[in-house]
Amino acid sequence: MIKNLVNGPEIPMGFGMALAQNAQALEAFSRLSDLQQQQIIDGTHEIESKQQMQAYVQQLADGTLHTF
Repeated sequence: MIKNLVNGPEIPMGFGMALAQNAQALEAFSRLSDLQQQQIIDGTHEIESKQQMQAYVQQLADGTLHTF
């Protein structure tokens, strides 16, 4: 069962919207530890456009976006 991550207050709105549109990315994000999720969220702060956010989320879905 996927946690309700998209509506959480700690999820930036643009990231949450992009996750909601990409079920594979949402599932991948939900499997991450809290620390890994926070690292992914922190990475969103440098994103400046909807297209960049969608590409970022797609990397998450593809398994090519890595956490430290």
